[in-house]
Amino acid sequence: MKDKFDYKKEYKDIYIPKRKPMIIEVPTMNFIMVDGEGAPEDKEYQDAMQVLYSLSFTIKMSKKSGQQPDGYFEYVVPPLEGLWWCNGGRLDWNVPKTKWLWTSMIRQPEFVTEEVFKWAVEECKKKKPDIDVSKARFVPFTEGLCVQMMHIGPYDEEYTSIELIDKFIAENNLTDITDDVHKHHEIYLSDPRRTSKERLRTVLRFPIQR
Repeated sequence: MKDKFDYKKEYKDIYIPKRKPMIIEVPTMNFIMVDGEGAPEDKEYQDAMQVLYSLSFTIKMSKKSGQQPDGYFEYVVPPLEGLWWCNGGRLDWNVPKTKWLWTSMIRQPEFVTEEVFKWAVEECKKKKPDIDVSKARFVPFTEGLCVQMMHIGPYDEEYTSIELIDKFIAENNLTDITDDVHKHHEIYLSDPRRTSKERLRTVLRFPIQR
């Protein structure tokens, strides 16, 4: 049996960087996104994840409902990702997390179109009426030139890796353009419910200019 397409394995430069800063040109990808405000522990964020996974798995399992999209292929649902910032500027770790703004998102395969997304929304409304999928949107997302690295450890200790990224940017005459438009980006490769804090793997990504 042919293995399912796994974006993490096929695009290791995007999902599995080394534990030191590197420059990457990130291509345009399609995402289902949900916007919100507050800490990751808050109900709004948890509800957003439920929406994202419900829609993503509805699309993944579409072939079993006789609604297989054109170009469908077997795949592993890509990891959860998040964009983070504060009102009027870049993410400020001194601002209470309850004031943080975020976009939670999951990449979608290339065969997913606006029409496929709308179908998934209607399916979820019928089969999971307790989940408010109206907050979700389907968006092509382009980041372009970025610096990224793998952070291993608790989310609250990401600053140790961010310090390395800041140093790399300064030493290579780059400009960090992270703000409320070009955002602090995280990709969550570990399930915090099953992984100890010390072993959590998170890709940290910052948009830059040369």
